[in-house]
Amino acid sequence: MLDAIRIYLAIAETGSLSKVARLENIAVSSVSRKLDTLEADLGFKLFNRSSRRMMLTDAGEQFLPRAKNILLELDEAKHDMSALSSDPKGLLTITAPSSFGRMYVAPAVTRFLQRYPQMEIDLHIGDEIIDLSARRIDIAVRIGVLPDSDLVATQLAPSKRLICASPEYLAKYGRPKSPQDLLQHNCLIATNAQTVYGLWSFASVNKGAPLPVKGTLKSNDTYSLLRAAVAGIGIVHLASWLVKDMIVSGQLIPIFTDDKFPAKTEPAIHAVRMPGRSHAAKAQLFIAHLRSEFGEPAYWDREISEYLFA
Repeated sequence: MLDAIRIYLAIAETGSLSKVARLENIAVSSVSRKLDTLEADLGFKLFNRSSRRMMLTDAGEQFLPRAKNILLELDEAKHDMSALSSDPKGLLTITAPSSFGRMYVAPAVTRFLQRYPQMEIDLHIGDEIIDLSARRIDIAVRIGVLPDSDLVATQLAPSKRLICASPEYLAKYGRPKSPQDLLQHNCLIATNAQTVYGLWSFASVNKGAPLPVKGTLKSNDTYSLLRAAVAGIGIVHLASWLVKDMIVSGQLIPIFTDDKFPAKTEPAIHAVRMPGRSHAAKAQLFIAHLRSEFGEPAYWDREISEYLFA
């Protein structure tokens, strides 16, 4: 079909079967057969034929940009795969959320560049959701439940969250025995602009709806909540990758580790990219590197489990 698409584009440009036949050094009948085959495969006519000129139909006009993109994507894929057959080189632009980007993506980028010294990375760390279609972004690392879109998404790891408090807080105020007991405790609350699915929600309580917890500190910065929890101010519900070091060091104690998310799509950490973009092969190489770096299960969850059950 790809050869037939090239013939169709040449006919659209020249308006003539005979001119295309001369350019391709084949018989006019061969050009006509390729066009007939393509129209049969697509299920619609691409041209209105006349003795003087081949004129695009409405369907042929609409198919024109798609056909050009098909060949462009193929050429870009060949170029990228050819580049990767030796030592990959070139630029990749990557975005990642602030805390996760600093703690996990940036170190992975460093090791990627050590492994592929001819590569270049433009890394943007921040919590702004960037429109990949409007900006030349090759990969975006995103956390949560992804909305429906045309982006190609690869899951890197589940996004688990843990209820945690410091030993000092639990000694002073007691350890909650069930999620409902959180209503009687000082809960440190994230006020992110984007709603975080599952925050203060438990499959076993309130039919999975968020508990109306209250506390003396609210913040859109999860690191500030983490530091307050370590200082004994209250209880937090934060990502396992964020609290891992504090748990392993004994500065925070996880609570309700057996409770599950509500019975919906669980949030996860994904790498997303636009389909059909150049650098696709290099983007896939970096995504594979992230998956290898994080492991399965993700190494932060594995370290927490090893600490808790040692």
